[in-house]
Amino acid sequence: MWRGFLSLLKKDFKLMLSGKFLLLAFGSLVLYSCYINFIYVDLDQDIYPVYLYDPLHVQQEVSADIVKADSLEEWEAELEDGYAVGIDMSGGTPEITLVSSGLERTDNYRAAYALSLLSSKSQTAPEIAGKDNKEMKSRREITCEFLFFELAAVGFLGLASMLFKEKQMGVIRVHGVLPISKTAFILSKLGLFLLSDLVFTALLTVINLGVLEGVLVLPYVLMQAAILSLIMALIGFFCAVRLPDFKQFSLLYLVLAVFITTPVFLVGQTGIAWSWIKYHPMYHLFMAMKMAYSGMSSVNVVYYAMCGLTIILLFLLVRQALIREMAKEG
Repeated sequence: MWRGFLSLLKKDFKLMLSGKFLLLAFGSLVLYSCYINFIYVDLDQDIYPVYLYDPLHVQQEVSADIVKADSLEEWEAELEDGYAVGIDMSGGTPEITLVSSGLERTDNYRAAYALSLLSSKSQTAPEIAGKDNKEMKSRREITCEFLFFELAAVGFLGLASMLFKEKQMGVIRVHGVLPISKTAFILSKLGLFLLSDLVFTALLTVINLGVLEGVLVLPYVLMQAAILSLIMALIGFFCAVRLPDFKQFSLLYLVLAVFITTPVFLVGQTGIAWSWIKYHPMYHLFMAMKMAYSGMSSVNVVYYAMCGLTIILLFLLVRQALIREMAKEG
């Protein structure tokens, strides 16, 4: 059954090289890492500054985090960026002015934070949970997002593009008449792309989280990366076998990248609440990836059982579709 499996691996590896897949993966790794280390971590994350206009000097003692405006014009100008929160004390009582973020809960948090700064003494000192500072938290979040996009969208495209190339070269037709196991044909491609995705995951994690933090979360991250990689590769494989040309596949890829993954990012990162999102399979994969980057493994047995069952069913579906395609080509 496995006779010629090594030959399939060599052939598929040469196709990956000729298709510049590994070069593209390396380019993505460099691009993502440069953005995270040289741009993203240097962005000013203090996006909710508080400006006080107090011409009557009602507030004698305020927090050092408040910026006092000398005039009403200056105070209004500072609020135009859409992030600042303004406190107007010209009437003797504090009036909050801010540009809405679109989320009522976030706006209430911003207003409450601004009011808390009117006193120089903190009445309730919060207990800080977790050991990450702002930079490390940002690194975990952005690295998770880049990895999820790379595996969900680019990973879906990679194996499928190689299979389309084989169809154009007549490889599918040739394999249809050769005594080669269909299972071996599929596993050869899955194994190579899974290995490349795991290497990419390890490098992206260690480079952007640091060796110590990266190694600590790597076992959890690799587990989620393997699940996502296999699922997306199998879906891409099936679509490439069933669709007649790459143009139709490109349209499907656009739907996946824009209309399927975008709601997941919005809910997972912005706090938007959609009750239906719990029925979105990609949402659970994304949240599991976020947990992995926090050093936690999903302990939900149902989640892993569903992922395993999905991979098995997709594999059987791909194998059946490949058998039909080879029979048609032959």
